[in-house]
Amino acid sequence: MKHQHPLPDYLDYADRVWRGEDTLTAHLSGAYTREGLVPVGERIAVFPAFANVTVFDCGDGLVLIDSGDIRTARPLHAAVRAFRDERTPVHTVVFTHGHVDHVFGVAPFDAEADRGGTPRPRVVAHEAVAARFDRYVATAGYNAGINRRQFGVPTLQWPTAYRYPDTVYRDRLTLRRGDLTFELVHARGETDDHTYVWVPELKALCTGDLFIWNSPNAGNPQKVQRYPQEWAAALRAMQELGAELLLPGHGVPVLGADRVHRALDDTARLLETLCEQTLALMNEGLRLDEVLQRVKVPQELLERPYLRPAYDEPEFVVRNLWRLWGGWYDQNPARLKPAPDTAVAAEVAALAGGPQVLADRARQLLVAGELRLATHLAEAAALAAPQDRDVARARAEVYGARAAAETSTMARGVFSWAAAESAAVAEGTDVTTELTRTEEGRRRAAGAIAVGLAEEPRPTEGTR
Repeated sequence: MKHQHPLPDYLDYADRVWRGEDTLTAHLSGAYTREGLVPVGERIAVFPAFANVTVFDCGDGLVLIDSGDIRTARPLHAAVRAFRDERTPVHTVVFTHGHVDHVFGVAPFDAEADRGGTPRPRVVAHEAVAARFDRYVATAGYNAGINRRQFGVPTLQWPTAYRYPDTVYRDRLTLRRGDLTFELVHARGETDDHTYVWVPELKALCTGDLFIWNSPNAGNPQKVQRYPQEWAAALRAMQELGAELLLPGHGVPVLGADRVHRALDDTARLLETLCEQTLALMNEGLRLDEVLQRVKVPQELLERPYLRPAYDEPEFVVRNLWRLWGGWYDQNPARLKPAPDTAVAAEVAALAGGPQVLADRARQLLVAGELRLATHLAEAAALAAPQDRDVARARAEVYGARAAAETSTMARGVFSWAAAESAAVAEGTDVTTELTRTEEGRRRAAGAIAVGLAEEPRPTEGTR
């Protein structure tokens, strides 16, 4: 990777990000991986990429917390081997959870062992990780579709071969490697299979995705259930450890006991207020629509550099809490057993005077800044006249504006995909063509920003 200017020292850079004086762009792009592992503390180094890997030197070998995604598997292996003598074994790899950007870096180490090198690493994870991998295989087509939409990568393929754990645990597990202790604790949060790792000798805490330098990913609209209340409890438990170094699943390390405490406290407070407000309003008997309008997050929290809603956002968390505590019914009787969307759209269009009237009104609302209302009318017009090119142009304009106005990856992904669908109808092309008209779209399609799922690992022993 070429850079026009030298990168600042990594820990100085992390300090600047904490202060809000720099962004995570350099880190998430993998710019800091070009020189291999980056030391961040006594006997600790990180592989700072889109998904981080933390490496601990235990004296008689290495322990890795997570292993990154497919794209970084070989660079990670090279970086680890350059960090210590090639004969130094990687004793253990801990998966903090089963998301694909954390579990695809073990294959080169397994292959090395198969060629007669050091022994294979032992992969340790929560017992639910294996069930996740089984589900990923069963839902590969669905996961390909939702991740194409979320990340804007129309060629993305979902993997169907995984490195399963060798050792699993249920609640807690203590590992002793060399002269270091690794205390693994299960906590439901972003996932049901999450692990955080505490290394007391070094006062180092590996949070996995329980802390990601973004508003917590507790509401993803296209993914399975999240657990905000238990997530907050896990953050409170981590606060009690007295960590002096926080090593997150994504983003830069947090150094210093005061900063670690504040980062965990602020994240817990954000989740706690969402849980408390949502539950109180549900107990009042309000509809989901009313709950969504009334739940508010203190702005001071959303302005923290590590809590900005750049990936997920609080509105989605409220919906996930409703699903967790109240099921899928939103208390609007018309949506309990609804007519097909196309039938409703046809009736609305007929009452309005035709789909074009709806499309024109959607454009007017767009100009007036009423983006949410404009979306409803543009969608109804397109459902009523799916092949009408001018209606399609209106829908593309509305969703393009929605995408441009959003802060979160999830909302931008869904709206950008919708805009591309309609642009393809209007121009007689396809979604891939429309998504890749811009430079950013071309970079996404090439995998520069996506999670890197274009290839699968070589199946190995321990992979089923």
